[in-house]
Amino acid sequence: MRPRRSRRIATAAVLASGLLVLAGCATETAYRPATGTGFARAGYSDRMIESNRYMVSFAGNSYTSRDTVERYLLYRAAELTVQHGYDHFILADRQTDRRTRTYTTPGAFGPGPYGYWGPSWRYRGRGFGWRSWDPFWGDPFWDRDIDVTTVDKYEASAEIVMGHGPKPANNVRAFDAREVMTNLGPTIVAPQ
Repeated sequence: MRPRRSRRIATAAVLASGLLVLAGCATETAYRPATGTGFARAGYSDRMIESNRYMVSFAGNSYTSRDTVERYLLYRAAELTVQHGYDHFILADRQTDRRTRTYTTPGAFGPGPYGYWGPSWRYRGRGFGWRSWDPFWGDPFWDRDIDVTTVDKYEASAEIVMGHGPKPANNVRAFDAREVMTNLGPTIVAPQ
């Protein structure tokens, strides 16, 4: 009786530690250079256009809020400005894009009574997204082990112009780079 109980405790401990590891992986994008491509791209990148003009961007993962993405973009612009020996930067152009992907589990293409083909219909349920119906599974208004997940990701980009001396006082798009770094620095999460 005792070995069975200790085996259950060991199994529960392994499962709990596995869940903690997975929960630790589900965090927002840290402030770091960009990695990945396409929808999986996350981090900052910059490209020189002229000697004092850069295109800067920051892409977050599905756990990164729009506010964080825009804050990291401003911080990267300030950091880049200081690294190149300038004092202020002006946002010549700025935008934030939201990209959305929808995933279903189980997948749309799976074996059925006719292999990978079967009579089925797709319809859009109000407030519920796309659903499927086929004559072998019954009522089209009842979910049957289908999980639909929509993932939003944000990417902010800006064209910046760097300058020497104090920022232009009459330009609301001008930022003092060192002041931005001082104010936003404590909120920036760097990779460990």
